[in-house]
Amino acid sequence: MSFNIALSGVSAAQKDLDVTANNIANVNTVGFKESRAEFGDVYAASLLAGGKTKVGDGVLTQDVAQQFSQGSLQFTNTALDLAITGNGFFATVPEITSRDFSFTRAGQFKLDDNNFVVNSNGDNLLGFPVNADGTSASVALSTTEPVRIPDSSGSPQQTSEVDIRMNLPAGDQALDPAQFDPDDPLTYNDSTSVTVYDSLGDSHVMTYYFIKDNDPAVDNEWYVATAVDDQLVDMTNADGSDSDPTTATHAIGNAAAGSEVSAAKLQFSEGGDFIGIESADGNTALDFKIQTEALGPGILSNGSDDAQQITIDFNLTPGSATPNEPTQFASGFEVTSLEQDGLPVGRLTGIDIGADGLVRATFSNGTSEPIVRVALVRFANEQGLTQQNSTQWQESIESGEALAGEATTGTFGEINSSALEQANVNLTTELIDMIIAQRNFQANSRALEVNNQLNQTILNIR
Repeated sequence: MSFNIALSGVSAAQKDLDVTANNIANVNTVGFKESRAEFGDVYAASLLAGGKTKVGDGVLTQDVAQQFSQGSLQFTNTALDLAITGNGFFATVPEITSRDFSFTRAGQFKLDDNNFVVNSNGDNLLGFPVNADGTSASVALSTTEPVRIPDSSGSPQQTSEVDIRMNLPAGDQALDPAQFDPDDPLTYNDSTSVTVYDSLGDSHVMTYYFIKDNDPAVDNEWYVATAVDDQLVDMTNADGSDSDPTTATHAIGNAAAGSEVSAAKLQFSEGGDFIGIESADGNTALDFKIQTEALGPGILSNGSDDAQQITIDFNLTPGSATPNEPTQFASGFEVTSLEQDGLPVGRLTGIDIGADGLVRATFSNGTSEPIVRVALVRFANEQGLTQQNSTQWQESIESGEALAGEATTGTFGEINSSALEQANVNLTTELIDMIIAQRNFQANSRALEVNNQLNQTILNIR
């Protein structure tokens, strides 16, 4: 009997050494969770046996339990390196159409040749589909889909409005608007331009010409004429306050020379403040905007929307303590604001992953789009998970059913981009445990040796 007891002790010490050695071997394995050998004593007794004199039958390895404590974070320069702080696992599948889920804490992800996010094994990371505002469409594990970073470009957006604020020099010489010619700088006082975009994302230069009116009957009034790609564009009142569109603006320029265009007239007070936009019939635009007529195929000849119109907003703010609007002061021509709302075609420049797992693609045109939300999964009993290779686990009866959810909600932890969770192995503790397991192995080996000597002595009795 004592042989068997000592032998069980040697086996247990060997198991303890194996577990400790495995922990030490994986000290640099990302997402690795250390194991602990758990032992129990063995007593085999019957109803008629004397319990008070029972010695015991040795030791038995009851479980090699993994410890899911948090590992420290190692920060990287790769956005697809992900680490979970708190509860949860990443969900992966070996194929895009597979439902054979595996779960891991190792977040070393990268892109494959089809722009899917995969780990070192080639397994696809799963995420929840999202709506245009970034909210998750569903948080069920059955509705997750492989995370894919789009290789398409950001959609263009045609310019619909330009906001412009400037100072027009009060001391400038008044000019005859009938002589306006965009090709002759002597026929207008000042000009500025902005790049605008059509529906296909193609760029065009929109130029504004300012002519101070020389009519002796009026003071402090300026005409604004517009051209797109050096072609003059007629203007109309943007708010529809004029019943007759032909009277919304003023005709200036030389018709015979092909430079006649309908222009808006800006009115300023004696103090240089912006009063409004005067139409030819004496009305004033209610929202102080003017608008181009349809640009037409003569300008937009690339197949884009030739009905595109562009509104010019001078942003008059009545009653504001600090109005942000055109002025006519005794200083030089200065453009204080010139913004437009169009966007060119964009190319993918990067991705951003938030603490809630929301993946956003950013494009060179300054836009960003939500793509997917990285899914997290938790279990009622993590230690009941079935171990696999490469720091992956699978659901089992003991672990309970996989419960999916969003990071930072409920009991789920948060996702850290550009970070990896290191193994939760304490190397100092493991080395001490290895020494203890070695001493146990030696002691049990000595017990076997002593038992052998006793048996030898008995056999040598004559």
